[in-house]
Amino acid sequence: MKNRVFTVILIGFVLLSAIPVFGQYSEVERDRRGQTGMKFLSVSLDARSAAMADAVTSQIASSSAMFYNPASLGWFEGTLDASLGQTQWIADVTYNAAGIAYNTPIGVFGLSGVMVDYGEVTETIRTDETTDDGTQGYEIIGSLNPSALAIGVTYARALTNRFSIGGNVKLARQSLGDVAVARDVGNLEEKNYALSTAVFDFGILYRTGFKSLNLAMSARNFSQELTYAEESFELPLNFRIGVSMDVMDLTAMDPGMHSLVLSVDTERPRDFSEQVKLGAEYLLMNKFAVRAGYIAPTDEQGLSFGFGLNNIAGLDIDYAYSQFGIFGNVNRFMIKYGF
Repeated sequence: MKNRVFTVILIGFVLLSAIPVFGQYSEVERDRRGQTGMKFLSVSLDARSAAMADAVTSQIASSSAMFYNPASLGWFEGTLDASLGQTQWIADVTYNAAGIAYNTPIGVFGLSGVMVDYGEVTETIRTDETTDDGTQGYEIIGSLNPSALAIGVTYARALTNRFSIGGNVKLARQSLGDVAVARDVGNLEEKNYALSTAVFDFGILYRTGFKSLNLAMSARNFSQELTYAEESFELPLNFRIGVSMDVMDLTAMDPGMHSLVLSVDTERPRDFSEQVKLGAEYLLMNKFAVRAGYIAPTDEQGLSFGFGLNNIAGLDIDYAYSQFGIFGNVNRFMIKYGF
């Protein structure tokens, strides 16, 4: 009886805490949409999660949980788990991510990192000359190599046999390089545009006790407002509420042979409209996984799908493919090792 009462209280708390947050952001004017910075912090980095449209807030996970809901890491039962992955993003941008989690008697500690390679960008400067159509021209003066990096420390713990909490503290840095801002008698005046800031994530996860039904909430990318030159911006703060369950628990099938996890997340980002994310994973004999996901509403991102192989020579191998409309497709790879 006490557990049922606690479940009702927790669900009410999650819903009530979400209402004012969503209400606050519903007042944001449309001309503020898409104006956050350091967007690399909101890109999905784990292949398994991306294949399920990132609807993983309420799912139990290991080192990859640090990129989504750190509270999920509180249920890690092994000793150590490490992951290494790459995301081949749009416009030939590459994300490299790594994480490691270690279980101790006082909780699970983790270390994560993501490094972004934007490639080479042509650098130009305006000139006094005009083009044939009467507009001001420009001169190519070289190239830039923008970069971004985030390193985080995580702590998570299951406070009871049903409730866990977790948090991340990250140092995020983004550099646009040494940019030419003026020319004086043939000499270029350059300025380095780079910013660093502390970023905070936190989450909770509750195992209801009804089969494998889980509820969770997370908030990511809390930070101070930053300024490049004269323009200020905020980080891509977002809130998520998720629910998931292995529906095979409702059947008489052997859970060691078949698993079908269905999950739903609702997300409220700072810089665009609310989204609903649907994900599914079918697992056969705890070895072979097939996954799919869908996000709505969205402008370009469509279906996602992928597969995974578990415990192949001690490794878990995951792949995800996501559609991005006119931007092409995104491929993600992740390998994990744990014991």
